[in-house]
Amino acid sequence: MRREELVRDLADVGVGDRSAVGGKGASLGELARAGFPVPAGYVVTVPAFERALRGLDPAGEICREIEELPAGDAAAIARVSGGVRARIAAAVLPAEVIDEITARYLALGGGSVAVRSSATGEDGAEASFAGLQDTYLWVRGERSLVDHVRRCWASLYNAEAVGYRRRMKIGERDLAMAVVVQRMVEPRCAGVMFTCSPTTGDRSVVSVEACWGLGSALVGGDVTPDRFVVSKVTGEIVSRMVAPKLRRHQRGPGGSGVTAADVPGPLRDKPCLADAEIAALARVGRRVEEHYGAPQDIEWAITEGEGIILLQSRPETVWARRRAGPVATPRARAADHVFEQLGRVNPVREPGR
Repeated sequence: MRREELVRDLADVGVGDRSAVGGKGASLGELARAGFPVPAGYVVTVPAFERALRGLDPAGEICREIEELPAGDAAAIARVSGGVRARIAAAVLPAEVIDEITARYLALGGGSVAVRSSATGEDGAEASFAGLQDTYLWVRGERSLVDHVRRCWASLYNAEAVGYRRRMKIGERDLAMAVVVQRMVEPRCAGVMFTCSPTTGDRSVVSVEACWGLGSALVGGDVTPDRFVVSKVTGEIVSRMVAPKLRRHQRGPGGSGVTAADVPGPLRDKPCLADAEIAALARVGRRVEEHYGAPQDIEWAITEGEGIILLQSRPETVWARRRAGPVATPRARAADHVFEQLGRVNPVREPGR
């Protein structure tokens, strides 16, 4: 394996590189190559993960042990998966992997980064276990970065993810974990948008949810978001609901991690987004949908200096599956099953479908 395959710049990958950079990495690279605003970054590739895993488990015992687990034995799954995660978290990584991770980090400018799991089986049109791995925000320093990459690798073996794979009879040998490292952005507000209605499947609208600060407040249920529906035909905001937003997630003390804080009184009942920003988000959403040729779930943030930034786009699956056949009932809140981990002090779990 050539050394340069261990990391790849986001701008150099796209949807055809899923096997090397995972679902999230492929999607972010595709967005960047198509000219959408995406934070600069790189991907620690599947070959890097495989090289580290071979050093830890040359005989492939991890895959075999997990594939032998009974699908209904939650205690056994928790015990075995916990042991695997501990082994990976404590593993000594190959020197060339560490060198490539840190060299690209320094080339990115150092400072604070987001470290995001990117499994090969997630964020595809047929994926159901997107979001069962971890993301970390406001990671600073070379040593901390390497440690958090290792943690993302280990999260491929979270008990929830292993349990799902056992129930669905998904083999372990075709799965792997890449890790996206991106320059951290500090949003004024953030959220998710669907380029079809998450409640009816109506493709003539864009649905937007928003909160102050990091979008992890949505994921954690710490806040009821503002909700807006925009007509694709007229561009009109056809529905709006401004919620009392009492909490927000923001950069933690010392510049690392994420903490929850009270929203200042004047902002609590104020819309996160101006009408012009809602319209701009809807236009970006339509362009992303046109690029992919199918409805999308899109994570976004707005910063004071850069405006709209895209953090992820994945195929909408709830209504795509319903059109194709019976599916599970969607959750009540759109963000409950599509929003990814904009971060917490603890690892963020990106909700699956």
